Amino acid sequence: MKLQAIDLFITALYLLAMLLVGWYYRKKARENKLNYLMGGKQLPWYLLGLSDASDMFDISGTMWMVALCFVYGLKSIWIPWLWPVFNQVFLMMFLSKWLRRSNATTGAEWLATRFGTRGPGVTASHAIVVVFALLSCFGFLAYGFVGLGKFMEVFIPWSVVEPYVPFAVAPQYVPHLYGIVFTLFAMFYAILGGMHSIVLGDLIKYVIMTIACISVGVIAAGHLRAQSLSVPAGWNNPFFGWKLDLNWQPLLPDAMLKIEKDGFGLFGLFFMMMLFKGVFASLAGPAPNYDMQKILSTRSPKDASKMSGFVSVILLPIRYTLITGLTVLGLLYFQQLDLAGATGTDFEKILPAVINGFLPVGVMGIVVTGLLGAFMGTFSGTLNAAQAYIVNDIYLKYLNPLASEKRVIYVNYLVGALTVVIGIIGGFFLEDINTILFWIVSALYGGYIASNLLKWYWWRFNAHGFYWGMVTGIAASLILPFCVTGMPLYYWPVLFLISLAGAFAGTYTAPPVERTVLKTFYTTVKPWGFWKPVLQWVREEDDPHFQPNGDCKRDMLNVVLGIVGQLCLTLLPMYLILWMQLPLLIVCVVLVIVILILRKTWWNRLEN
Repeated sequence: MKLQAIDLFITALYLLAMLLVGWYYRKKARENKLNYLMGGKQLPWYLLGLSDASDMFDISGTMWMVALCFVYGLKSIWIPWLWPVFNQVFLMMFLSKWLRRSNATTGAEWLATRFGTRGPGVTASHAIVVVFALLSCFGFLAYGFVGLGKFMEVFIPWSVVEPYVPFAVAPQYVPHLYGIVFTLFAMFYAILGGMHSIVLGDLIKYVIMTIACISVGVIAAGHLRAQSLSVPAGWNNPFFGWKLDLNWQPLLPDAMLKIEKDGFGLFGLFFMMMLFKGVFASLAGPAPNYDMQKILSTRSPKDASKMSGFVSVILLPIRYTLITGLTVLGLLYFQQLDLAGATGTDFEKILPAVINGFLPVGVMGIVVTGLLGAFMGTFSGTLNAAQAYIVNDIYLKYLNPLASEKRVIYVNYLVGALTVVIGIIGGFFLEDINTILFWIVSALYGGYIASNLLKWYWWRFNAHGFYWGMVTGIAASLILPFCVTGMPLYYWPVLFLISLAGAFAGTYTAPPVERTVLKTFYTTVKPWGFWKPVLQWVREEDDPHFQPNGDCKRDMLNVVLGIVGQLCLTLLPMYLILWMQLPLLIVCVVLVIVILILRKTWWNRLEN
């Protein structure tokens, strides 16, 4: 156990601060449902953006990304497009303001603005969104739980703790025990203080993480100045051809086995599949999780756009400073790391092993605390989203519509506790981070995309189509993994087509959405797409001078520029730590050009 007294003190101080934050905001959260779930929609956009970014900075994802950076080098910047990370750019440019104009509390409640409030199709579509939201929330809770346990086990060996525990724990469940203990801290402040305590907790965590990331980056750069990395040719080049062409065999055969297991050998095909899926997923808008809740919690549509743009700016440079720094230290001292796993080298252990072995006292405490806070922030944000759907879209809608504010708050407490229990139970059935990660981003979200794409851009799409598109997609995402071997990404087109077929079949077996609902949605949200009949109704019956949204081409141009800028923000700390001077200069120049253009084409044109 290498955590020293000062490191343990830093961690304990942080945990105490989180408990105090939850206790401090308990009265504010109890005032009403809006305060509890959404901070009263009065929080500044930059605080919500920082909180959203902090929720994306999690232990499990960072462990996974360090493993990717170690094996794939700078080419690893493309692999997170699985989420896809560039969905934040689509949100920033137009989708966040469209979503916020609804003034809804959850994604399920938002459907009423698109499909109305009456009819069996509307009820069914509402129900299926709640089911999807809860499946994804429970999946992410289990995903974070697994990463936390693996992380903490490195720093607090069970042999040190075991004498003080009055019951026996099988070795394979030690990480789960650690996960339960620290999950309880996250549960306390998230459930007690609601959105206010989550945002303040994320701010504290972000400050700690920034100090930690910069410290690791400086330490790694210092070590690298006196040594050189032993990596395959092309490792430090972000560009690629049809094949990956990274030959680890002479240096580290287990890395070649990981590439083969991941299925990334034909990197060109993998990239095209990610891009194809990613564009459709981004056009569909945010999934019903903490990201959507933060957008709906902003003060205005303009603030929603600013918040989504701010996420990439404050998340990527800091996170990739940590990832690159840990990767460099892992490569330099690989032989000194204990990365043995059940089936060979466990590259997901690089992050905790490097922190445990090569960071000085004090810095280690800050980094461990920051990553622990990263778990707690992600966990609390996801928990808040799950509470919002269960309480707002099940309890208040179907079970007790007239519940008092006091009863609603107590139901939130109970729902939060039950949600945590379900997430923990799910974590016991996962072997590793990749298991749940690839299922969520490739399989489950494959069933989500078609219906949520059509709802924005096609006027004829109705609640029946939404329901059947979601049902067929989710059902296929649950069944196909047992019928087809290989990475879920590669059978994503099948999921998408099945879901699309369900959406079209459902749409044409039911009448269109009521004309008044369509007109209200179109004039309030103002999307672009295939809305010509609705535009004609609006001009004939309401406002002959109504102008449609003609910003599609500009929005798409801004998306391309935003993705380029996002890649530059990712490469900037990588080139800086590796001290690749010419590429660093090029990235800086491109980033400045992108910022100057977007200032004119996006920032100056923001409107509510």
